[in-house]
Amino acid sequence: MYRLFTPKQFRRTVSRLIKKSPDLDPKLSKIIEILKNDPFAPMLKTHKLKGGMEELYACSLTYELRIVFELADNCITLLDIGSHDEVY
Repeated sequence: MYRLFTPKQFRRTVSRLIKKSPDLDPKLSKIIEILKNDPFAPMLKTHKLKGGMEELYACSLTYELRIVFELADNCITLLDIGSHDEVY
């Protein structure tokens, strides 16, 4: 199991997102649990990013929403959440 870090900025973004779409809250909780256990579980569609973000990974929350995170030394740091255009 990986340790999970959620910086203040990520928590604020999640709060705004949940306020707009409360139905995302249980789905986000489920995805985060899966991410902590296996960040490369097939249902997450985790992929390494390219370009200026080549040290980071992204996984799918919904068809539109992505979670961008850093993976290092058995630790996952959640960095951003939003649509494809917002986070890349």
